[in-house]
Amino acid sequence: MFLLFGFGTKRQNLGPGQDRTCPRCHNTTQWLRVREFKQFTLFFVPVARWGRRQSEQCGICGTAVEI
Repeated sequence: MFLLFGFGTKRQNLGPGQDRTCPRCHNTTQWLRVREFKQFTLFFVPVARWGRRQSEQCGICGTAVEI
């Protein structure tokens, strides 16, 4: 019997976010809004998703702030 499964974190880009000043690199830019969640797949079909969270990420240094 052959069983193909996977587990990992999936990221979805939701588009542009707010203009913010980054606490790490101190640049003011438009941040990217991102949704992340963990998922379990069986034969490339998502079966279960959990740990959903939305955040905005700095486009220069990558620092994320949860919203």
